Amino acid sequence: MTELKDPENTLFLDLDWGRVTIELRPDLAPGHVARIKELAREGFYDGIVFHRVIDGFMAQTGDPTGTGMGGSGKKLEAEFSREPHLRGVCSMARAQDPNSADSQFFICFGDAGFLDGQYTVWGQVVDGMDNIDQIKRGEPVSEPDSIITMRVAADVA
Repeated sequence: MTELKDPENTLFLDLDWGRVTIELRPDLAPGHVARIKELAREGFYDGIVFHRVIDGFMAQTGDPTGTGMGGSGKKLEAEFSREPHLRGVCSMARAQDPNSADSQFFICFGDAGFLDGQYTVWGQVVDGMDNIDQIKRGEPVSEPDSIITMRVAADVA
């Protein structure tokens, strides 16, 4: 494993078959990064499934109901940026209202430039993207894969 630049702004997302390391981007989305770290520290994401996974596009998770309709109950103000939606980018899912992001997020499998400037980018997978590539596809996914744990690296011994 490579040395972490900033353990306080790094997430470890553990799947059945391996770890995904996500570098957080408080420079782009300070409010979203703070909320995701808060939820990770509460164990909110532990056991949550990847409910919507589209081959070549993205894997979406973060809904405790597993339906795509749920969240943590706290809406976030949009923090859109010019950061492109490329392979490994972590961005917030939302409803039609730009300020409706909550706890759901997605990880891009490839270039999704049509999302640029319309969704809040808050992180980038820096290690373990091969583990994301193994997530079962579907809309909805039958027998979906789930997050084992998601933790702030600074909190992991």
